Amino acid sequence: MASVYAIQQPQGYKNHLQNIAIVGVGGRVGKFITEELVKAGKHTVTAITRSDSTVSAPAGVQVKKVDYADQSSLVSALQGQDALVITMGTMAPPEQQTKLIEAAATASVSWVLPNEYGYDIADPGLHKDIAPIGDAHAAYRKQIEDLGKSSWIAAICGFWFEFSLGGGPERYGFDFKNRKVTLFDDGNTPIDTSTWPQTGRGIASLLGLKILPDDASDKSPCLSNYKNKFVYFSSFCVSQRQMLESVLRVTGTKESDWTITSEPSIERYQKGMEMMQAKNFLGYVQMMYTRVFYQDGSGNFTKSRGLQNEALGLPKEDLDEWTKKAMEYEE
Repeated sequence: MASVYAIQQPQGYKNHLQNIAIVGVGGRVGKFITEELVKAGKHTVTAITRSDSTVSAPAGVQVKKVDYADQSSLVSALQGQDALVITMGTMAPPEQQTKLIEAAATASVSWVLPNEYGYDIADPGLHKDIAPIGDAHAAYRKQIEDLGKSSWIAAICGFWFEFSLGGGPERYGFDFKNRKVTLFDDGNTPIDTSTWPQTGRGIASLLGLKILPDDASDKSPCLSNYKNKFVYFSSFCVSQRQMLESVLRVTGTKESDWTITSEPSIERYQKGMEMMQAKNFLGYVQMMYTRVFYQDGSGNFTKSRGLQNEALGLPKEDLDEWTKKAMEYEE
């Protein structure tokens, strides 16, 4: 396919996104994406919220109320938007994202970032073993392509570090209150993981890129490089052992002060599946997190895919600083 350059576009063409709509402005990651978009000062940012929502948008953010039962209200809210960023909690009705994607196509929104922000769902093994999530995400991306009006970009940033380290033993295996940690296998399998602020910076930086290269000599990062593709970035690529070393530094404790056990990851994954079948939601969490730590390297996309941190201008973060924040998060 022939390359397309900004210099080839009609007079008046603007080679950047002006108007960005975001769903979930008050959510865990939506909050940070919104803050970073506003801080960048490059866009007009609009929060798309339910008509009965009491969430307050940050200063400088426009608000448009919608009714998910009225598709025309979604289309109206998205008119004139260049990009739609979707962030939703795990319990949000799945049809909401379907309706947003349909409305974005009707309103001719050029770019859609679907609700991804997690493990590498493009990895065949992860897709298969965490099938309900992988299948759903694939369906949303296919919907965008089939409608033919928008392009998608899926952000792969790993699980959120402070939430996952401080979120209980079902996630990264740490129980800070009782000073216990369960290592999956030998605890030396590295995975990529991101803080909420790094995720916000990553998305804001991505959407702040020029859309097209200026001409054939322009090799700088562009939004079009990621059209209908995955973009990979993270804060840290670390193993449980490295997390534990960070915890020991932050707390001033020794390994002997902790109860450290190990469990084969495949067995732990299977136990999570059994918990799921017994309608225990924590089984879903345990299954999903454990699978990323398999020794097949599927959780390490620094190695398997390469990161876009440099292209996005993302800073290096301090592991111990964020370990401390993760421990505060649990409290």
